[in-house]
Amino acid sequence: MLVLGIETTCDETAAAVIARADDGDGRILSNIVRSQIEEHARFGGVVPEIAARAHVDLLDGIIDRAMKEAGVGFAELSGVAAAAGPGLIGGVIVGLTTAKAIAMVHDTPLVAVNHLEAHALTPRLTDHLEFPYCLFLASGGHTQIVAVVGVGQYIRLGTTVDDAIGEAFDKVAKMLGLPYPGGPQVERAAANGDATRFAFPRPMQGRPNANFSLSGLKTAVRNEASRIVPLEQQDISDLCASFQAAVLDSTADRLSMGLRLFREQFGAPQALVAAGGVAANQAIRGALQDVANAAGTRLIMPPPALCTDNGAMIAWAGAERLALGLTDTMDAQPRARWLLDASATAPKGYANTRAGF
Repeated sequence: MLVLGIETTCDETAAAVIARADDGDGRILSNIVRSQIEEHARFGGVVPEIAARAHVDLLDGIIDRAMKEAGVGFAELSGVAAAAGPGLIGGVIVGLTTAKAIAMVHDTPLVAVNHLEAHALTPRLTDHLEFPYCLFLASGGHTQIVAVVGVGQYIRLGTTVDDAIGEAFDKVAKMLGLPYPGGPQVERAAANGDATRFAFPRPMQGRPNANFSLSGLKTAVRNEASRIVPLEQQDISDLCASFQAAVLDSTADRLSMGLRLFREQFGAPQALVAAGGVAANQAIRGALQDVANAAGTRLIMPPPALCTDNGAMIAWAGAERLALGLTDTMDAQPRARWLLDASATAPKGYANTRAGF
């Protein structure tokens, strides 16, 4: 089957076409992504209204490029998939409405995809991974440990009770005067810093659950930065290195607990999978490899271009659902929040509108 995927949940406008064989083998025929970093950089973060307008301006052209690069006509599509949430609602509306229009005009099945499910299923496209496996999803809006049992079958083992990891990196970058996007800037500065200079806390370490907390760590960085103002470049590098080291230690501890919970409920995982933009951080990748080795499982990380938001993951999730006969009607609603594990609830007081749990 051939599926067009559309992604507009945040600040990437993306479209892709994938082919899925009857045996489950998948190929990416095109994958076009237009980042909006330049549009948001002067504001130090994503501005929802600007993002939505950019999606309106860009999406038609990007879909056209994706279809032409794939060498596919709309009449050949087996389905049209769009990220229907969670995400910034203006952008989600743009992508889902466009997918509905294509589906209606060409009488093609529509699949309204959960953006988080798309991340969860990507390793089945890249590595032909069998169920069940343990997913560590970490980005600017999400930090979760999830048991991926099957298409549409997800059990959340742990989540953040406040800031997502990527969000914490971005906020630390902003308080230290580093440019947007902040995560890569913190990683770059940390490479030249002394990770032992500041004794930052390791949140939630040793807890019997697999939840994360980054708010207190972020506050500790702010307090140290305020204490040594004015900051020299080495101070910034040392703060970033010490902060990143604390995140690595906390992540390793939380993931080790998550894998223990996975084994208790589902047996040995086929793999530990890392997805989301934070997985592009090389230091975090190294820490995840150590966790996987200690747990006696393999680590799978899709290529960086498929860890961050893209249309191929939406198209693939659509194809996986379509193969099971799972389609949606024109009444499918855009969602700012959308639970991946339908039985889970958001931690009390958590109000990050980019997070979907």
